[in-house]
Amino acid sequence: MTRCRMKVLLALALFVPVATAAEREVKIGSRVGPVSFKDIRYLPRSLDDFPDSRAFVLVFTNTTCPLVQRYLPALSRLETEYRSKEVQFLAVSVSADDSIAAMAAQAVRHEIPFPFVKDFDGACARSLGVKRTPEAVILDGEHRLCYRGRIDDQYRLGGARPAPSRHDLKEALDAVLARKEVKIKETPVDGCLITVAGLPAPKTPVTFAEHVAPILRKHCIECHRPGTAAPFSLLTYRQVAVRADTVAEVVREQRMPPWYGAPEHTEFVNHHGLTASERESILQWVKGGLERAADAKLPKPPAEVDRWQFGKPDLIVPAPEHDLPADGLIPYKYVFLPHVFLEETWVQGVQILPDNPRVLHHCNMAWVRLGEGFKISNFITGAVPGGDPMKLDNGVAYRIPKGAMLVLQVHYVTTGKPEKCRIRVGFRYAAGKVQKQLRFVYLMDNRFAIPPGAPAHRVGTSRVLDCDAVGVGLFSHMHVRGRDMTFRAHYPDGRSETLLLIPNYNFDWQQAYRWEPGKKRFPRGTRLECFAHYDNSTFNPYNPDPKATVREGQQTHQEMMNGFFFYTDAGEKLGLDIDGKTGRVRGK
Repeated sequence: MTRCRMKVLLALALFVPVATAAEREVKIGSRVGPVSFKDIRYLPRSLDDFPDSRAFVLVFTNTTCPLVQRYLPALSRLETEYRSKEVQFLAVSVSADDSIAAMAAQAVRHEIPFPFVKDFDGACARSLGVKRTPEAVILDGEHRLCYRGRIDDQYRLGGARPAPSRHDLKEALDAVLARKEVKIKETPVDGCLITVAGLPAPKTPVTFAEHVAPILRKHCIECHRPGTAAPFSLLTYRQVAVRADTVAEVVREQRMPPWYGAPEHTEFVNHHGLTASERESILQWVKGGLERAADAKLPKPPAEVDRWQFGKPDLIVPAPEHDLPADGLIPYKYVFLPHVFLEETWVQGVQILPDNPRVLHHCNMAWVRLGEGFKISNFITGAVPGGDPMKLDNGVAYRIPKGAMLVLQVHYVTTGKPEKCRIRVGFRYAAGKVQKQLRFVYLMDNRFAIPPGAPAHRVGTSRVLDCDAVGVGLFSHMHVRGRDMTFRAHYPDGRSETLLLIPNYNFDWQQAYRWEPGKKRFPRGTRLECFAHYDNSTFNPYNPDPKATVREGQQTHQEMMNGFFFYTDAGEKLGLDIDGKTGRVRGK
C-alpha cells in the first residue's frame, strides 16, 4: 500500500466516525439544549425565552437559497394557523455572509411575523443535527426532537409540483400537539448545505499600528473618544487591547459601526460600515495575539474636534441645568428656552449640545407661539444617538417665524449614580443669498391600536408631494415596540421604489439618512408611503407590557409612528439676502 493511499484511508477513517458520532448525539427523540441564538437586536436569546410554548418549529434559512425564498409564504401561513395553539415558529439564519440586518430585512420583505434569529457559529444547527436550508425541526415543550426534515414535497431544487402531495411538517406538528407519535420522523431535504466559514490566516502578521489603528481612526473614534456618549475610548493600543474580544464580537456581528439601514442602502452620504476586508483584519489581529508593532507606524493622531460641529455659533441659548436620579425611568421634560425671535430668522446650522451626553437619550426641538405647547409638526431638529446636527448647504436655510419661541422635548436616562446635565442650543445664521427653504413631510399615524401580544402589527400612512422636490434625507422615530420602518416612493409614471428600509429599528440609536445634495429628485404627484411594524410580543425584550393594547403617546411605554421626509422645492427661488450677523432678511 502506498504512503499516499494510507493517508487518504486514514483521513477517511478519522472523518467518518466524527460525523457518525454527531448524528448519534441528535437522534430523534433526544432532548436537546441549550438552543441559543441572537435576535435582531443583537441580544443573546434561547428557547427559554418562550416558556409557555407547547411546541417549537425552527426552520433554518439564509437570504440566498432559492428554496428558502419559495417556502417563506407557506411558513408564514403555518405560523398564523398555529400561533393560537401556542406553537412558536423561528427562522434561524445560518449563513456566514448574512448580517443580522440582512436577516431582519428578509423578514420585512416577506412580511414574516415570527422571529428571525441568527446562528453565528452554527452551534444551533449542530445541536439539532441540521445540514441544509430550509430544513425544519420540531421540538416539543420539553425540547425533545420530534421531527427533522422538509416542510413538504412541493419545491425541489430541480423543479416544483403544482401543490404538495405531502405536508410533512404540518402532519408532524399535529401529532406532537395531540401527544401522539410522529409517524414519519425524518424526511430528506433539498436545499443548500450549511457551511460555517472559518477565518483565513493572514499572509503577513496583522498589527495594531499598521492595520487596526487606521481602521479605528476611519470608522470608530468619531464616537469612541473622550467627551462623547460612547462608554469608552479607542484611541490607544491599550484601550483597544483590553477590549479586544468585545471589539471582535461587535465587528463580526456587524453591530459596529452602527448602521440600521438595510445592507443595500449605501447611497446615503452618512453611511457607516466596515468592508469585509476591514472586518477580517480586526478579527485576524485579535485571533493572532494582538500584535502591536512600533508606535512610529501609527497613523497621525486625530485632530481635536470642536463640540460645535459647524464652528462657533452665532447664537447660543442655554436651558436650565437638570438634576437626574441614579436609577429609574425619567419622564419626558419639556423645556422652554429663554429666547424669542423678534423677527423672522433664517438658520443653516442648529445643534443641541448636552454637557453630559451620556444621560441624554434624545432631545427634539420645535418652535411654538406664545401660549402653545410642543408640536412635532413645528419640528426644527433633534439630538439623537448616532445623529448629526442640522448643517445645510449654501442657498438652503430653515425659517424660524417671527415671534417664535423654542421648546425642547428631553428624554434623559439614568446611569446608576446621580447626574447633572445642562443643554445648550447653538445656531449658525444663514448669510448671503437663500434660494430655498428646508421643508419636511411629516408621515404620521396617531390613531393606531397595537393588540396585546402582536409580533408584527403594521401601521402606515402616505402623503402626496405638491411640488417637484429635491430630497435631503429621511428620519424615523418609534419607541421600544418599534420593529422596522420602510419608506417608499410611488411615482406618477407607475414606478415604485423603496427609499429606505430600517429592518431592525433601535430606539437607542436613531440616525438620520442623508442623500448626496441635489441627487435625489421626486416629481410632483409622487406618493410617499411610510409603514412600520410593532412587536408587542413577550419575545420583545424591551416590551413594557405585552398584555396591553398600545396607542399613540409621548412616553416610551406608549408608541409613535413618525417618519420624516426632508426636502426642498425644486422650483423655489426665494432670492432672499440674509444678514449673516442676525439671520434676518436685509431691508426688512
